[in-house]
Amino acid sequence: MQLREDATWALVVPTSMGVRITPENRQPVHSSNRFLMTATSAETNVASVPSHLGMPVKVLTRFVDGSPISAFIRADLRARGMAYEGPAVPQGDAWGHRHQFNIADSGYGGRAPRVWNDRAGEVGLDLDIADYDLDKLFADEGVKILHLSGLVAALSPKTSQFCVELARTAKQHGTAISFDLNFRASFWKGREDELHAAFHEIAQLCDILYGNEEDFQLCLGIPGPEAGGEDIDDEIGSFKAMIARISERYPDASYIGTSLREVVSANHHRWGMILWGEGHFHVAQLRDIDVLDRIGGGDGSIGGVLYGLLSGWPAEKSMQFGWATGALAATSTNDFGSPADEAQVWSIWEGNARVQR
Repeated sequence: MQLREDATWALVVPTSMGVRITPENRQPVHSSNRFLMTATSAETNVASVPSHLGMPVKVLTRFVDGSPISAFIRADLRARGMAYEGPAVPQGDAWGHRHQFNIADSGYGGRAPRVWNDRAGEVGLDLDIADYDLDKLFADEGVKILHLSGLVAALSPKTSQFCVELARTAKQHGTAISFDLNFRASFWKGREDELHAAFHEIAQLCDILYGNEEDFQLCLGIPGPEAGGEDIDDEIGSFKAMIARISERYPDASYIGTSLREVVSANHHRWGMILWGEGHFHVAQLRDIDVLDRIGGGDGSIGGVLYGLLSGWPAEKSMQFGWATGALAATSTNDFGSPADEAQVWSIWEGNARVQR
């Protein structure tokens, strides 16, 4: 995979921004009366790893004009070192545009996290290619990697077409394309044929494909890994076979990755990763990690992989970094990993949690 050298932007992500409301102290939503509100989207979760480590990142989105939630989101993106572009559209009446609300607790022990999405009327449903100067972005400024998410691609018929057209334009200008499939059953219900076609077209243009086994099965129709292996080596071998099928279907993808997660409890997981690239499989075996909040772990992992590839690292090193940034995201009440520096990430990979003075 060859990345553009003459590029202003390391990474560009289209997204529909919202806010997450989380109870304090890992309490359940229904019995809480104190909450933390943070700005969020899966796509900016991914971009936060490169942006916190100093790479230039741009967000393509939409805002609600005059909304205090929009102002809150803009301030958060600036604090994370991200530039943004997109129209501020009128709310309309009280039933008009707004930003999504993601209401979720972190769970504890045997009580699993619960997530309640409230996305009715969200402003990102109308993402439109006409709102962005793509010639300026991809031709004049230049972009190394465009990262797309299945959440945005499946949000509405308009956003599906938006992502397809973005991918086509990026490809024309030599921008590499990354796609995290992110299947959500509620988005796909009644739209299966339409979305299979859109996801297939995007995947055909991609240099990097990422997702879990369910994502590849349900979004792209790739047979998943065989269940019931006798040991972890059998299970990983089954995942490798799935990735081989993906590569055969989408031969232009230079890198194909999947996260591995076993949930022991809400705050204790076993975390791993497989990344195929440069003709080899690179595997991080399942290792125990402590979890403050699991949301965004997968986003953090692909963010780390993209940072490694943008840095010119080999696939194995990029995979290791992605494993660690995914684990890092799980240590934060934010939905994203915000590394202080590369050394902090490598300490997680090495299992070194000793105090650093």
